Amino acid sequence: MTSHSPILPFPPESGGSASLPPESAKLWPLPPLSRGWGVLRSGVQCALVTARGWALFIALAVLWGIPYLFIKIAVDDLSPAMVVWVRVGLGALILLPIVLARGDIKRLNVTDWSWIVVFAFVEIALPFGALSYAEIRLSSSTTAILIAAVPILSAVIGWRIGIDDRINKGRALGLAIGVVGVATLVGIDIRGDDWLSVAALGITIIGYSFGPIIVATKLSRAPTLTVITMALLVNTLVYAPLAWISRPTSPVPADAWWSVVVLGVLCTAAAFIVFFALIAEAGPSRTTVITFIAPAVALLLGVVVLNEALTWGIVVGFPLVILGSFLATRRAPAVEAEPHP
Repeated sequence: MTSHSPILPFPPESGGSASLPPESAKLWPLPPLSRGWGVLRSGVQCALVTARGWALFIALAVLWGIPYLFIKIAVDDLSPAMVVWVRVGLGALILLPIVLARGDIKRLNVTDWSWIVVFAFVEIALPFGALSYAEIRLSSSTTAILIAAVPILSAVIGWRIGIDDRINKGRALGLAIGVVGVATLVGIDIRGDDWLSVAALGITIIGYSFGPIIVATKLSRAPTLTVITMALLVNTLVYAPLAWISRPTSPVPADAWWSVVVLGVLCTAAAFIVFFALIAEAGPSRTTVITFIAPAVALLLGVVVLNEALTWGIVVGFPLVILGSFLATRRAPAVEAEPHP
């Protein structure tokens, strides 16, 4: 385990978050030492990764690396609204029975429901729709790399709103490197008529950065899987009329429909189930590494499966964005010795 900080805005036992926010979120203390936990020299606990933990880690890296590929395939023949509607609808359909079986919905109060609606729009409605729209023009690999800048913006937001005020020299350097990486990728690869798609990705990045903060500050006591499931359900209702209006008027290739099925079943429902299982098995700190692995998976699939060009913008920008995200979400040395999830 490196000094890279955990990024879960809720207690480890609550499950997981809708995305992988950096340490802009509220940090929670680890549970007492038990079997499967070790202690670093600094006093920080870390999970001892088991074979099952590695299997879950690899599975999640794939599940969160492949959405860009399947979104790209789907939007060739389906509207962004239809893609999002099927995706969130299938995700809600699979996760809802689990939540109902646990009886967690009755634990939500009126305030929780109001913030779930806000979270649904900020974390899912706007980002999912904007991301799908952006991939109509942008390559899946370029999109994934730009989305990898989410931890950078989250670190800045966390600092500005007072959730995390530890911007040391190392993290400031990470922010600068990340910005240079994004600028390099955009400056080299983005054409003049692609800027609207880049702006849409900006909406996605902002939503993914603020969503976990809402969970951390307004929904920290609510069951996290229930929050996610209800947010998916809200978006199923929101996107239903948009999907109907933009429904296809001609036959749609099977690969487009299969792509949205994969997005809903695997990349949404199954991914969250695996995510929670991985946190329970290996601990949240190790789980955060997915933030840096998933874009690499997306890049590989874009180049190999879709024959997307491996441009100089990607070659130079990708490592800078990942390095910048890593450095920007590291904790200050003075805090590193404190127990955290």
